Amino acid sequence: MRHGTVKAADTRGEAPGTPPRRRILIVGGGYVGMYTALRLQRGLRAGEAEVTVVTPEPYMTYQPFLPEAAAGSISPRHVVVPLRRVLSKCRIVIGEVRSVDHAKRTATLTTLATAEEGTGPVHIEYDELVLAPGSVSRTLPVPGLAEYAIGFKTVEEAIGLRNHVIEQMDIASSTRDPQVRDAALTFVFVGGGYAGVEALAELEDMARYASRYYHNIDPADMKWVLVEASDRILPEVGPEMGRYTVRELRGRNIDVRLETRLESCADRVAVLSDGARLPTRTVVWTAGVKPHPVIANTDLPLTARGRLRCTARLTVEGVENAWAAGDAAAVPDLSARPATEPTPGTPRAPGTGSGTGPDTGATGAPDGAPLPECAPNAQHAVRQAKVLADNLLASLRGRPLQDYVHRYAGSVASLGLHKGVAHVYGRKLKGYPAWLMHRAYHLSRVPTVNRKTRVLAEWTLSGLFKREIVSLGSLEHPRAEFESAAGGRPATPPPGPGRNPPGDPPEGPLPGSGG
Repeated sequence: MRHGTVKAADTRGEAPGTPPRRRILIVGGGYVGMYTALRLQRGLRAGEAEVTVVTPEPYMTYQPFLPEAAAGSISPRHVVVPLRRVLSKCRIVIGEVRSVDHAKRTATLTTLATAEEGTGPVHIEYDELVLAPGSVSRTLPVPGLAEYAIGFKTVEEAIGLRNHVIEQMDIASSTRDPQVRDAALTFVFVGGGYAGVEALAELEDMARYASRYYHNIDPADMKWVLVEASDRILPEVGPEMGRYTVRELRGRNIDVRLETRLESCADRVAVLSDGARLPTRTVVWTAGVKPHPVIANTDLPLTARGRLRCTARLTVEGVENAWAAGDAAAVPDLSARPATEPTPGTPRAPGTGSGTGPDTGATGAPDGAPLPECAPNAQHAVRQAKVLADNLLASLRGRPLQDYVHRYAGSVASLGLHKGVAHVYGRKLKGYPAWLMHRAYHLSRVPTVNRKTRVLAEWTLSGLFKREIVSLGSLEHPRAEFESAAGGRPATPPPGPGRNPPGDPPEGPLPGSGG
């Protein structure tokens, strides 16, 4: 790809009288981006359109499996789906979209080669835009957070955190300083949603198992703390199951602190709003998400919370040829409409949201009150991608569009090996049945037969053999040993976000958020 404006002139009609191909640009390779592209490549006719997917990573991460990857139950490479293999008929560009000028139908991006070329960003022209960049961690101005904490949204963070926890156990086992030992064995997780609760539960379960191989570490020596600002955790599974989860975690000696906030983690001390001060070398931040920053660098309408203002047909409100879904899109939840309204999913005529003109309908109730937005979760994202792709195809062919409507099926959460909680279609499960349902549901949802088979094989083998408790923290800096041999320098990783500042002992650094 060269610097400047990238056009598809050679594909804009292959013979006289042939309609030009529509250029479809998909921003993001997550749930919405991958599933939309996959459905488009299956549904497009030969020569009808070309699909370009711009994504910062060459894979899609199945995030519900991150806690199990962190615990070692699933290999990291089986948590991701290679986009080039799955989207063989699409053009994959590894890069970051920096801005979108929809009025000019142009996106500006940087690729892996941009810095090497030194020629500046690349511009891609398009006819149809699908914005699905997802979300990033929503942080607060907490002192020390950027320096010492780590998130839990990527496979790199999940594996880095696993390595870090085992390293802290190694530090605690070898140190003669009781203060260093206590800080190494204290793990603070901020956020009581799915990411925080499942990550903490899986890692605590893994560390409890690993402690049997340390001669001087007992499970009771470790302190696991869950900090949640509201009065309950896992709101998706309902109040009753949320209370059960609190009891289950506290029964495992996990300190669950509700209506409590993290006020500082500077100098490796977690200061909580209830007055507690916890020396710790581990702070995991899972307190919510926010739309990807690229959304703010577009000329498209946004809500007060910074999400794209969308219609129920997954078009961007009031804009032609722009589509969006997932975490960055504010899609009205039609399942919240009164029962007296028309049946959801009724086809709309091309003139009322076909993508050929500004779409402004299906965003509110009949009385003018705005409908609630669909929650930013995987369940909505996967289903929205299907409707978005179908509507885009219908728009290209001048057919009516469908509204997106999905009644929430329920939620499942893993609390460690053989432990879980679920609230599905009104039925409440806990313990082993909930854990089994969690695995069965996500095995059915992970993309491709290849990944399903590999995950199932790993689960089967893990039931026959002992768990792996190896830390591979050196993978984060693979050249450190060679640099030491070649230059005579110590083989210690350079300081970075979440690592020991100069002057601290080099042992047990916290992995950086980028892996």
